[in-house]
Amino acid sequence: MEVDRDRLRADIEATGEFGALDGDGHGRTVLVGTEANRRAREYFVERLEDAGLVVRVDAVGNIAGRWTPEGADPDAAAVAAGSHLDSVPEGGIFDGPLGVYSALEAVRAMQDAGVEPSRPVDVVSFTEEEGQRFASGLLGSSVAVGERSVEEALALTDGQTTLADALESMGVRGEGRLDASEWDSWLELHVEQGRRLERAGASVGVVTTITGITHCDVTVRGEANHAGATPMDERTDALAAASEFVGDVERGATEIGETTVGTVGKLDVRPNATNVVPGTVEMGVDIRDVRYESMNELVSRAEESLSRIETERGVETTFSRGFDLEPTEMSKRCRQAVRGAGENAGIETLDLHSGAAHDTMYVAGVTDAAMLFAPSRDGISHNPAEWTEWEDCATATRALAGGLASLAR
Repeated sequence: MEVDRDRLRADIEATGEFGALDGDGHGRTVLVGTEANRRAREYFVERLEDAGLVVRVDAVGNIAGRWTPEGADPDAAAVAAGSHLDSVPEGGIFDGPLGVYSALEAVRAMQDAGVEPSRPVDVVSFTEEEGQRFASGLLGSSVAVGERSVEEALALTDGQTTLADALESMGVRGEGRLDASEWDSWLELHVEQGRRLERAGASVGVVTTITGITHCDVTVRGEANHAGATPMDERTDALAAASEFVGDVERGATEIGETTVGTVGKLDVRPNATNVVPGTVEMGVDIRDVRYESMNELVSRAEESLSRIETERGVETTFSRGFDLEPTEMSKRCRQAVRGAGENAGIETLDLHSGAAHDTMYVAGVTDAAMLFAPSRDGISHNPAEWTEWEDCATATRALAGGLASLAR
């Protein structure tokens, strides 16, 4: 099967125009419920219909186009592939759209080559993967696998409007619920967002495991006081104490293992005045690894750090683990299908894990699933500088198409 690189590029570049940043040809901001999101969705639906797919939209805005070849059993469980169309603020043009349009291009490649699978093939775009307005991410896929009800999702708010109203404002609120458990299997192609493929000179990554993620909320309470009139030995400085905690998280992640990462990425310092000793600091901690026991170890080290800091600095602390996803292993059957497609096409593949969350994390809980990565230049993503060479996009799409064809036989 031959992939039409120019056709794939045209679709991704057209989508990149929706929400494009002024003065930057590669940056975009596409949040759910915005005009840019509406236009991206409409363009996608048009492209699905142009390829002869039957389109349906569910109650939370998930889009699925189905190709049922003439010789396929229409009642057989479909093979599905896709990703998302929304972005982070000032994001890139490949994160999400590459997965959506590579799935569509894989179907078009099969059609052009006269390949007729025995199963239907679904091309999917999930709603609100990035979690920039509603929920914390992976919204559409969480509904598709039954982790969140349609009613719960529609009631989510960004503080000004609900998801239901946002979808209504775009005219894209459908009916029913896309049910991922009805699929025979699922594949998602995504940009790597790292440099492992680039460094190895490999064209396609085959994901073995998607990292687990834990988010913890930490509060350190000291005593706000005058920065000039309070002697150094009489202070209970919440920010100085918090800085020790930040260092302990970094040190712990470094010591535990090569795939362990820990980040204190959010700080709220009060009263946040130059001439006041900080009295309270609230922190958000992100912990990830492909081994759940390593995640738990870093959480334990974080709690031990706070206990020590309380004793040594006289502050009070709180710690809560409010969000927790265990690592997700990819299906052996799906990984073999992708690897086999790569071998047949002369494409070099590399096994690697994903350090970022993706909709596939949820889908893998209800059916066989796997992910492919395309190289990211300099490992940059969630940034207008995000870039994947068009030839790399096409090569990864060839592997995706071969994998889908194999699974759909």
